[in-house]
Amino acid sequence: MIPCQRHLFDLPDDVAYLNCAYMSPLMHAVVAAGREAVAVKARPWQITPPDFFETPELARTLFAGLINARADDIAMIPACSYGTATAAANLPLRRGQRLVVLQDQFPSNVYPWRELAKDREAEVTTIPRGGNDGWTPRVLEAIDSNTAIVALPHCHWTDGSLVDLAAVGRRCREVGAGLVVDLTQSIGALPFDVTEIQPDFAVAAGYKWMLGPYTLGFLYVAPQHRDGRPFEHNWIARRGSEDFAGLVDYRTEFQPGARRFDMGEGANFALLPMAVVALRQLLDWGVEEIQATLTAMTADIAERAAPLGLTASDPSLRAGHFLGLRFADGVPEGLLDRLAAQGVYVSMRGDSMRVTPHLYNNRADVDRLLAALGEVMGQAA
Repeated sequence: MIPCQRHLFDLPDDVAYLNCAYMSPLMHAVVAAGREAVAVKARPWQITPPDFFETPELARTLFAGLINARADDIAMIPACSYGTATAAANLPLRRGQRLVVLQDQFPSNVYPWRELAKDREAEVTTIPRGGNDGWTPRVLEAIDSNTAIVALPHCHWTDGSLVDLAAVGRRCREVGAGLVVDLTQSIGALPFDVTEIQPDFAVAAGYKWMLGPYTLGFLYVAPQHRDGRPFEHNWIARRGSEDFAGLVDYRTEFQPGARRFDMGEGANFALLPMAVVALRQLLDWGVEEIQATLTAMTADIAERAAPLGLTASDPSLRAGHFLGLRFADGVPEGLLDRLAAQGVYVSMRGDSMRVTPHLYNNRADVDRLLAALGEVMGQAA
């Protein structure tokens, strides 16, 4: 179990921020790295050609360490939507075939598939909520020989309900379907191994559980797609781009591995140093250790919320860093504003109150949450 790391963050004692699934706070060290990076950009004569490559390669390597991949497997992207658009452009889909998604899945992992299905005269199959056995049995049942693409999260963004991606990956390989995974609400807090899951593509925004800056994420690309079509064509993705004097000698060859899929201006002098600091800290803590620590915290919250009439899903069917609490008589009016007035920050997604702590939270935060909920529920009654 990892002890509370609140001292690394700028969190006042009277704030219980239990909303990492919305956006993580930044560590002091990450903020300092950003300030230093911006100061460097103020003096551009200090930025040399190697700077366009060294920090991106470091960030690529660190992210690869989170998912048991290699730097060659990783591309830099600005958002989840960029990564899913790249996947959609590189996976085969024929007329009449099907794509599989979950009900209430995050829009950035739905819209691209709807558009692709419309363009190819294919069909999107949406797996409905329901049942006491979680998503996985219904997902597996839906995947058949007519399934071309399965696009899923590791855990659902509204309540943390899990998908057994290892089982789904095996089934996809059996029928020849592509697997695209959105790791935005899990990577950095929930273990994920590309050698076990074997996705075709995996996308992740970095501003949530990776504790990094906004507008920077990562894309995993499986080896069989490395010769695919990038979302854009930028100069740095071409082989030989290290030679600035030779950039007018246009090249057809790309940089090796997944680098052809990098976004333009991927060197991002302000954000990448921040992401590097955050990724190093996550790797130092250990993802399995983070998951174990947060699992204990959400289990405690769920147990203490039950007497107030709030219910949570079966712990075996949800990610341990994620807690979706539901109200038996509906969501109390003005819930989020009433909690915020007492220094408690959570979010509502659908009918689920999303409580998503991280290592910066402590027992006092949990006590504040439960006390505020008790007051709201008492008033509602």
